[in-house]
Amino acid sequence: MFPRWRTLSMAALIEDYALLGNCKTAALVARDGSLDWLCFPCFDAPACFAALLGSSDNGRWKIAPKEPVIFTERRYREGTLILETVFQTASGRAMLIDFMPVDEGSHVVRIVVGLEGEVAFGMDLAIRFDYGSTVPWVENRDGETLTAIAGPEMLVLRATETLHALDHHTGCDFHVTAGHRETFILSHQASTETLQTAIDAEQELQRTEGFWREFSDRCPDVGQWTAQVKRSLITLKAMTYAPTGGIVAAVTTSLPEQLGGERNWDYRFCWLRDATMTLLAFMNLGYFEEASAWREWLLRSVAGNPEQIQIMYGLGGERRLPEYELPWLSGYENSKPVRIGNAAATQMQLDVYGEVADAMTQALKGGLPRLPRSVAISKVIMPFLEKVWHMPDKGIWEIRAEPRHFTHSKVMTWVAFDRNASLIAQTAVTDDDRALAQHYRSVADQIHADVCLNGFDSELGSFVQTYGAKALDASLLQIALTGFLPADDPRVIGTVAQIERSLMQDGLLLRYDNDRSADGVSGNEGTFLVCSFWLADVYVLLGRRQEARELYDRLCGLCNDVGLLAEQYDPRSKRMLGNFPQAFSHIGIINTALNLHRVMCPVKARAMSEAATVE
Repeated sequence: MFPRWRTLSMAALIEDYALLGNCKTAALVARDGSLDWLCFPCFDAPACFAALLGSSDNGRWKIAPKEPVIFTERRYREGTLILETVFQTASGRAMLIDFMPVDEGSHVVRIVVGLEGEVAFGMDLAIRFDYGSTVPWVENRDGETLTAIAGPEMLVLRATETLHALDHHTGCDFHVTAGHRETFILSHQASTETLQTAIDAEQELQRTEGFWREFSDRCPDVGQWTAQVKRSLITLKAMTYAPTGGIVAAVTTSLPEQLGGERNWDYRFCWLRDATMTLLAFMNLGYFEEASAWREWLLRSVAGNPEQIQIMYGLGGERRLPEYELPWLSGYENSKPVRIGNAAATQMQLDVYGEVADAMTQALKGGLPRLPRSVAISKVIMPFLEKVWHMPDKGIWEIRAEPRHFTHSKVMTWVAFDRNASLIAQTAVTDDDRALAQHYRSVADQIHADVCLNGFDSELGSFVQTYGAKALDASLLQIALTGFLPADDPRVIGTVAQIERSLMQDGLLLRYDNDRSADGVSGNEGTFLVCSFWLADVYVLLGRRQEARELYDRLCGLCNDVGLLAEQYDPRSKRMLGNFPQAFSHIGIINTALNLHRVMCPVKARAMSEAATVE
């Protein structure tokens, strides 16, 4: 009888997972062959395998050798998202090929291939719908096909081996010799539909490889960093919801920022804040179709009353993302609560208005056509922002404490008026156009003076996180990156020095000091990786290229064996933290590589504000 691995197993290390995806949803597979996270049919759907946030009894699909594994090696096929895991045992070697076909359906294909000798395998499938809470009704159709149904959902497993059921699990034993292949296909469909026709696994393998190779082969040369940039580009593509163009911040929820703590959030949504850097990453690599799709998603999502613009939306631009907890899941390494949805969607965060304006500007600079809708949206957003820019907000890090006057938020409202003033002035035809451009420039100058007066601490010689405070924040690096002030301004240089002094931990940056800056959530967290990429970018602007390269290489060295990065990293335990893989981190890999490789690079182009003044 097939092995049940009866002892409950917990999730692997975050860095031990690899990503599978079909540009609609994603799965995570551990080094031991256990698929511990999968949401069908889309990124934010309830998981049918949730062992990542609990135990194996919350749903997982494991295919692995039955005997002890001496050595495991894995990689993606060159330029693809097809994962190959090679297991070495005392009796031989075998490869597990995992992928998700990129087509209209929803499938995971797993193929075991014998390489040397003879290796005995076991397959164990535990389907648990609704985030590990619902045991489905399972029927064995013909010995090699089973269906699992719970309400509207159905999963269908087809195998080249006879399947057996035991104690709400399904599995089989088999062995492979050199050249022998066994195939397992898990498909999702509505339970109300008739059983869909089986797909051809080998044909889909070829098609999927062709899809990813066609995409990744268009990536230009980025010098010594080309391979890492290409892997991050593939990761971003996999995190794109193809039907709408939206890009999720991560494919997971509630992976903790502190092990055992409560800093656990759902990142399976699309943040406006990612817009500018995402557009720059795609456009500077020549991926204008993806950049255009992302901009289209952005414009559809923010359309409407400016008072109702949110900081994040669902995959299709959905606005209601209610946050609730799943008490039956123990959490990753007992990090509770497990949260679904994100209450930060309702927060006032003023910086997103600047991100939208900057994204529209960079899109035009990058060669995307001007869209009438973007002009119309700007005409309603800017008067609203003029009324509210001086108000306190929750800031870029989405604090769950009282609103404050965040320096970064004010800087980004300046970006909104600065970019709009420049765009309107460049295309002005009438006196009204020129008057509006002049007005926006006047507001931008007003905000600039306010930030320089209230956001700068002369004793520290540095800008500070919030008006009147002494604490620092890595988001202050955006002062140079957006062109608010030149990188060589003494106040920027002083800010960089203070950030290095107060937020650096083992060569990497915290986003802020939790002990000095109350954010409404208990505990601490690891270093926030995108902040260190920002620092490398500022080093480029400052001409500190050697330091930029050293920091960039350090960050790339944190990637796991298949080139993936989480949101955070804990230098003490040398472990990844936070949701995984993180779009922000991989955008950082791409843009910083371009900044190091090209003379006229994204960071210099973005920081070239025509009207940044020195107060």
